[in-house]
Amino acid sequence: MNPVSLPLPPLRRAAALVLLGALALGGAAGCSTAADSVPRTPQEQAQEPSPTGTPTPTPTSASASASTATDVGWVQLMTPMNQQAAKLLTLAAARAAEPRVRDFAVRLRTGQEAELDRLRALLTRMGLPGTDVHAGHDMPGMVTVRDLEAARAAEGPAFDRLVLLQIRDHLRQSAQVSRSEITSGRRADARELAAALVTARQASLAELERLPGAGRALG
Repeated sequence: MNPVSLPLPPLRRAAALVLLGALALGGAAGCSTAADSVPRTPQEQAQEPSPTGTPTPTPTSASASASTATDVGWVQLMTPMNQQAAKLLTLAAARAAEPRVRDFAVRLRTGQEAELDRLRALLTRMGLPGTDVHAGHDMPGMVTVRDLEAARAAEGPAFDRLVLLQIRDHLRQSAQVSRSEITSGRRADARELAAALVTARQASLAELERLPGAGRALG
């Protein structure tokens, strides 16, 4: 929802923040309406007895056995975060009043889409579906359907301010959860991608804060 005038309802924002805390602690990711939406890792499945009491065989795939709940939670959150941000950046590239904001949106969208290619490839290697398990949830840093509707309704400097606020939130929150993956994840390829995302977001945030109007928009 539009952070300018419609803050998250306290209960839903609190529930959403649980996800960030879970990632920071290296636990399984939840969400505001479906805490068990993240698939169990192969290790967790292997530890559970089968209905007959016979232990479930441990998978032999090296890539599967390297995944933890933190890895799963991170990639399943980052993928829709980038997808939604790219939609807002597409609007900004076409409609921002300030030319430098338009240029920034074009370049950032290109980077986000390149990251999406790597995130989707990681989902495939991990044997995870490409569906958005967080669809319809109010997550910190996630550009929602209502955010996009508000952007389409805004014009001129008001549009630019909305975009700057939304994108700053996206960059900050996605960097936060990516740092948690670096610290608590196990997969080398996931942690490498998370590190690349953090570096990119630090550079983007620094550039965003130098854009015309950023001082007034961001406070």
